Amino acid sequence: MSFGTVSQTGLLLALVAAATLSGCGQQTLDNSQDVAAALATGGGSTSPQATERELPTFDCNALGERASSIEMLICQEPELAKLDQQLAEVYAKASDKAVNEQPPLLKAEQRGWIKGRNECWKSEDKLQCTKDSYQRRIVELQARYHLVASSGPVFFACDGNPANELVTTFFETEPATMIAERGDRSILMFSVPSGSGAKYQGGDYSFWEHQGEARVTWGYGAEEMLCKPTTQDDK
Repeated sequence: MSFGTVSQTGLLLALVAAATLSGCGQQTLDNSQDVAAALATGGGSTSPQATERELPTFDCNALGERASSIEMLICQEPELAKLDQQLAEVYAKASDKAVNEQPPLLKAEQRGWIKGRNECWKSEDKLQCTKDSYQRRIVELQARYHLVASSGPVFFACDGNPANELVTTFFETEPATMIAERGDRSILMFSVPSGSGAKYQGGDYSFWEHQGEARVTWGYGAEEMLCKPTTQDDK
């Protein structure tokens, strides 16, 4: 074997060794980054899923000892973290529309909602309770501030009295929602399962439209009203 052949062979081995060491070093670096990402999200796994975990809009590492168990749950559950992100986006759009709102209610209501969300620690199913809280708040803001497509207003006269008017607007939220207005009250209702027609419920208020007329309960203990659609020409 000539000296030139040995030199070429040695050079080839050196290049292979360098490539191997480089690969190991990169793998070590990647593993270190995985660990850091897992710690940053409160997880202990270094799997690819851990490094791609959804993060909420608040800093989980800054929560401290006074953090609620629900806040910690949001940090641990990617589904809740994603809902937190979605709510932040919807809230920002609502804030833009509420800039001239008088009185300014949005911020105070949001603080109240956060307090209510954190009460889910009392629920037997904390995850589902928190998920429901987020979903309802998202669609509430979408409907109230008209952030999604809607149909209406649709006018109804109740119990045969044109003065007993109900005004409804329907929103393409998920789940579907409606806002019903009567007198000085404006009520947000959510779509609920119904054997026929379209039914919405919001606390002690309900609206069930079936075969061209609606049965409406307006508050606790109120008698059901029969409401039929009208047009402006009927007034």
